[in-house]
Amino acid sequence: MGVEGGMKCVKFLLFFFNFIFWLCGLALVVVGVLIQMSLHNTLNIKDPSASGAPIVVIIVGVVIFFIAFFGCCGAWKESHCMVTTFAVLVSMIIIIEVAAAIAGYVYRNKLSVVVEDSLADMIHEYKNSTADFRKTVDKLQEDWKCCGSNSSTDWRGFGPDGISVPDSCCVKVAPNCGVGAMMEANKVHQTGCHDALVKLLQDNLLWVIVGALVIAALQILGIVFACCLMRGIRSGYEVM
Repeated sequence: MGVEGGMKCVKFLLFFFNFIFWLCGLALVVVGVLIQMSLHNTLNIKDPSASGAPIVVIIVGVVIFFIAFFGCCGAWKESHCMVTTFAVLVSMIIIIEVAAAIAGYVYRNKLSVVVEDSLADMIHEYKNSTADFRKTVDKLQEDWKCCGSNSSTDWRGFGPDGISVPDSCCVKVAPNCGVGAMMEANKVHQTGCHDALVKLLQDNLLWVIVGALVIAALQILGIVFACCLMRGIRSGYEVM
Protein backbone atom coordinates (compact mmCIF):
# COMPACT_ATOMS: atom_id res chain seq x y z
CA MET A 1 0.00 0.00 0.00
CA GLY A 2 1.38 3.39 -1.03
CA VAL A 3 1.70 6.40 1.23
CA GLU A 4 -1.34 8.66 1.51
CA GLY A 5 -2.19 12.24 2.48
CA GLY A 6 0.69 14.41 3.62
CA MET A 7 3.20 11.62 3.03
CA LYS A 8 2.33 11.61 -0.66
CA CYS A 9 3.24 15.31 -0.73
CA VAL A 10 6.54 14.50 1.02
CA LYS A 11 7.16 11.77 -1.55
CA PHE A 12 6.86 14.19 -4.46
CA LEU A 13 8.90 16.83 -2.64
CA LEU A 14 11.69 14.29 -2.13
CA PHE A 15 11.45 13.30 -5.80
CA PHE A 16 11.66 16.98 -6.81
CA PHE A 17 14.65 17.67 -4.52
CA ASN A 18 16.45 14.63 -5.91
CA PHE A 19 15.92 15.94 -9.42
CA ILE A 20 17.50 19.23 -8.29
CA PHE A 21 20.38 17.28 -6.71
CA TRP A 22 20.80 15.37 -9.97
CA LEU A 23 21.18 18.68 -11.83
CA CYS A 24 23.58 19.96 -9.12
CA GLY A 25 25.71 16.84 -9.48
CA LEU A 26 25.90 17.33 -13.24
CA ALA A 27 26.78 21.02 -12.72
CA LEU A 28 29.56 20.13 -10.25
CA VAL A 29 31.12 17.74 -12.77
CA VAL A 30 31.09 20.45 -15.46
CA VAL A 31 32.50 23.07 -13.05
CA GLY A 32 35.22 20.68 -11.85
CA VAL A 33 36.31 19.89 -15.42
CA LEU A 34 36.37 23.60 -16.34
CA ILE A 35 38.43 24.49 -13.24
CA GLN A 36 40.87 21.66 -13.99
CA MET A 37 41.28 22.81 -17.60
CA SER A 38 41.73 26.42 -16.49
CA LEU A 39 44.39 25.59 -13.91
CA HIS A 40 46.46 23.29 -16.09
CA ASN A 41 45.97 24.67 -19.58
CA THR A 42 45.34 28.40 -19.34
CA LEU A 43 47.60 29.01 -16.31
CA ASN A 44 49.88 25.99 -16.80
CA ILE A 45 49.84 25.28 -13.06
CA LYS A 46 52.02 22.25 -12.31
CA ASP A 47 51.59 22.00 -8.53
CA PRO A 48 49.89 18.59 -7.96
CA SER A 49 48.02 19.96 -4.93
CA ALA A 50 46.21 22.41 -7.22
CA SER A 51 44.38 19.44 -8.76
CA GLY A 52 42.91 18.47 -5.39
CA ALA A 53 39.97 20.90 -5.33
CA PRO A 54 38.68 20.33 -8.91
CA ILE A 55 39.13 16.54 -8.64
CA VAL A 56 37.14 16.49 -5.37
CA VAL A 57 34.44 18.61 -7.03
CA ILE A 58 34.26 16.19 -10.00
CA ILE A 59 34.12 13.10 -7.75
CA VAL A 60 31.46 14.61 -5.49
CA GLY A 61 29.47 15.66 -8.57
CA VAL A 62 29.53 12.13 -10.02
CA VAL A 63 28.54 10.60 -6.66
CA ILE A 64 25.68 13.11 -6.17
CA PHE A 65 24.54 12.41 -9.74
CA PHE A 66 24.09 8.69 -9.04
CA ILE A 67 22.82 9.06 -5.47
CA ALA A 68 20.14 11.51 -6.63
CA PHE A 69 19.03 9.04 -9.31
CA PHE A 70 18.93 6.35 -6.62
CA GLY A 71 16.86 8.63 -4.37
CA CYS A 72 14.40 9.42 -7.17
CA CYS A 73 13.82 5.72 -7.76
CA GLY A 74 13.40 5.08 -4.02
CA ALA A 75 10.88 7.91 -3.63
CA TRP A 76 8.91 6.89 -6.72
CA LYS A 77 8.82 3.18 -5.82
CA GLU A 78 8.29 3.98 -2.10
CA SER A 79 11.11 1.59 -1.21
CA HIS A 80 12.05 1.86 2.46
CA CYS A 81 15.44 0.23 1.81
CA MET A 82 16.35 2.56 -1.08
CA VAL A 83 15.21 5.71 0.75
CA THR A 84 17.17 4.69 3.88
CA THR A 85 20.28 4.01 1.81
CA PHE A 86 19.80 7.36 0.09
CA ALA A 87 19.62 9.20 3.45
CA VAL A 88 22.80 7.50 4.72
CA LEU A 89 24.75 8.20 1.51
CA VAL A 90 23.66 11.84 1.40
CA SER A 91 24.74 12.25 5.04
CA MET A 92 28.20 11.00 4.06
CA ILE A 93 28.31 13.36 1.07
CA ILE A 94 27.43 16.33 3.31
CA ILE A 95 30.39 15.52 5.57
CA ILE A 96 32.69 15.34 2.52
CA GLU A 97 31.32 18.62 1.12
CA VAL A 98 31.85 20.47 4.39
CA ALA A 99 35.38 19.05 4.69
CA ALA A 100 36.13 20.04 1.08
CA ALA A 101 34.77 23.55 1.71
CA ILE A 102 37.07 23.94 4.73
CA ALA A 103 40.05 22.59 2.77
CA GLY A 104 39.25 24.95 -0.13
CA TYR A 105 39.14 27.93 2.19
CA VAL A 106 42.52 26.97 3.68
CA TYR A 107 43.95 26.42 0.17
CA ARG A 108 42.98 29.98 -0.82
CA ASN A 109 46.01 31.21 1.15
CA LYS A 110 48.32 29.00 -0.91
CA LEU A 111 47.11 30.28 -4.27
CA SER A 112 49.55 33.20 -4.27
CA VAL A 113 52.58 30.89 -4.14
CA VAL A 114 51.13 28.45 -6.71
CA VAL A 115 50.33 31.24 -9.19
CA GLU A 116 53.73 32.88 -8.71
CA ASP A 117 55.57 29.61 -9.34
CA SER A 118 53.43 28.85 -12.39
CA LEU A 119 53.92 32.29 -13.93
CA ALA A 120 57.68 32.01 -13.32
CA ASP A 121 57.70 28.66 -15.18
CA MET A 122 55.68 30.14 -18.04
CA ILE A 123 58.11 33.05 -18.41
CA HIS A 124 61.16 30.74 -18.23
CA GLU A 125 59.78 28.31 -20.85
CA TYR A 126 58.30 30.94 -23.18
CA LYS A 127 61.14 31.22 -25.74
CA ASN A 128 61.75 27.47 -26.12
CA SER A 129 58.12 26.33 -25.97
CA THR A 130 55.54 25.49 -28.63
CA ALA A 131 53.56 28.07 -30.57
CA ASP A 132 50.38 27.07 -28.71
CA PHE A 133 52.08 27.63 -25.35
CA ARG A 134 53.28 31.09 -26.40
CA LYS A 135 49.78 31.95 -27.62
CA THR A 136 48.39 30.98 -24.21
CA VAL A 137 50.85 33.28 -22.41
CA ASP A 138 50.28 36.09 -24.92
CA LYS A 139 46.50 35.82 -24.58
CA LEU A 140 46.81 35.89 -20.79
CA GLN A 141 48.84 39.11 -20.86
CA GLU A 142 46.71 40.76 -23.53
CA ASP A 143 43.40 39.93 -21.84
CA TRP A 144 44.54 41.02 -18.38
CA LYS A 145 46.64 43.95 -19.64
CA CYS A 146 49.61 42.84 -17.57
CA CYS A 147 53.23 41.90 -18.12
CA GLY A 148 55.23 39.23 -16.34
CA SER A 149 54.46 37.92 -12.88
CA ASN A 150 55.04 40.95 -10.66
CA SER A 151 56.20 43.50 -13.25
CA SER A 152 57.57 43.84 -16.77
CA THR A 153 61.12 43.36 -15.42
CA ASP A 154 60.35 39.64 -15.01
CA TRP A 155 61.05 39.41 -18.76
CA ARG A 156 64.64 40.68 -18.42
CA GLY A 157 65.92 37.38 -19.84
CA PHE A 158 63.60 37.49 -22.86
CA GLY A 159 65.89 39.40 -25.24
CA PRO A 160 69.68 39.75 -25.54
CA ASP A 161 69.46 43.43 -24.61
CA GLY A 162 67.71 42.66 -21.29
CA ILE A 163 65.09 45.38 -21.83
CA SER A 164 62.73 43.71 -24.32
CA VAL A 165 59.40 42.02 -23.61
CA PRO A 166 56.93 39.96 -25.66
CA ASP A 167 54.66 42.05 -27.88
CA SER A 168 51.67 40.89 -25.80
CA CYS A 169 52.94 43.19 -23.01
CA CYS A 170 52.37 46.26 -25.13
CA VAL A 171 49.58 48.74 -24.46
CA LYS A 172 48.90 48.67 -28.20
CA VAL A 173 49.98 45.28 -29.50
CA ALA A 174 51.97 45.47 -32.74
CA PRO A 175 54.91 43.55 -34.26
CA ASN A 176 58.15 44.26 -32.34
CA CYS A 177 56.42 46.81 -30.10
CA GLY A 178 58.09 45.27 -27.05
CA VAL A 179 61.68 45.55 -28.33
CA GLY A 180 63.69 47.74 -25.94
CA ALA A 181 60.49 49.04 -24.30
CA MET A 182 60.49 47.17 -20.96
CA MET A 183 60.52 50.29 -18.75
CA GLU A 184 58.44 52.54 -21.01
CA ALA A 185 55.07 52.83 -19.25
CA ASN A 186 53.45 54.52 -22.25
CA LYS A 187 54.25 51.48 -24.42
CA VAL A 188 54.33 48.47 -22.07
CA HIS A 189 52.12 47.45 -19.15
CA GLN A 190 54.22 47.70 -15.98
CA THR A 191 51.86 45.74 -13.71
CA GLY A 192 52.35 41.99 -13.36
CA CYS A 193 49.63 39.34 -13.80
CA HIS A 194 50.09 37.73 -10.37
CA ASP A 195 47.75 39.82 -8.21
CA ALA A 196 44.90 39.86 -10.74
CA LEU A 197 45.04 36.10 -11.26
CA VAL A 198 45.22 35.34 -7.53
CA LYS A 199 42.18 37.54 -6.89
CA LEU A 200 40.27 35.87 -9.74
CA LEU A 201 41.03 32.36 -8.47
CA GLN A 202 40.27 33.27 -4.86
CA ASP A 203 36.92 34.80 -5.83
CA ASN A 204 36.00 31.78 -7.96
CA LEU A 205 37.06 29.37 -5.21
CA LEU A 206 34.98 31.32 -2.70
CA TRP A 207 31.90 30.95 -4.92
CA VAL A 208 32.57 27.21 -5.22
CA ILE A 209 32.77 26.98 -1.41
CA VAL A 210 29.51 28.91 -1.00
CA GLY A 211 27.86 26.71 -3.63
CA ALA A 212 29.00 23.54 -1.85
CA LEU A 213 27.59 24.78 1.46
CA VAL A 214 24.26 25.77 -0.17
CA ILE A 215 23.97 22.33 -1.77
CA ALA A 216 24.79 20.74 1.61
CA ALA A 217 21.98 22.77 3.23
CA LEU A 218 19.53 21.60 0.58
CA GLN A 219 20.69 18.03 1.08
CA ILE A 220 19.94 18.30 4.80
CA LEU A 221 16.38 19.26 3.84
CA GLY A 222 16.32 16.25 1.53
CA ILE A 223 17.38 13.99 4.40
CA VAL A 224 14.51 15.38 6.51
CA PHE A 225 12.05 14.56 3.70
CA ALA A 226 13.62 11.10 3.32
CA CYS A 227 13.22 10.39 7.04
CA CYS A 228 9.56 11.50 6.90
CA LEU A 229 8.93 9.27 3.89
CA MET A 230 10.70 6.34 5.58
CA ARG A 231 8.38 6.73 8.56
CA GLY A 232 5.33 6.91 6.30
CA ILE A 233 6.40 3.80 4.36
CA ARG A 234 7.06 1.89 7.59
CA SER A 235 3.64 2.93 8.92
CA GLY A 236 2.08 1.65 5.71
CA TYR A 237 3.79 -1.71 6.17
CA GLU A 238 2.50 -1.91 9.77
CA VAL A 239 -1.06 -1.21 8.63
CA MET A 240 -0.78 -4.03 6.12
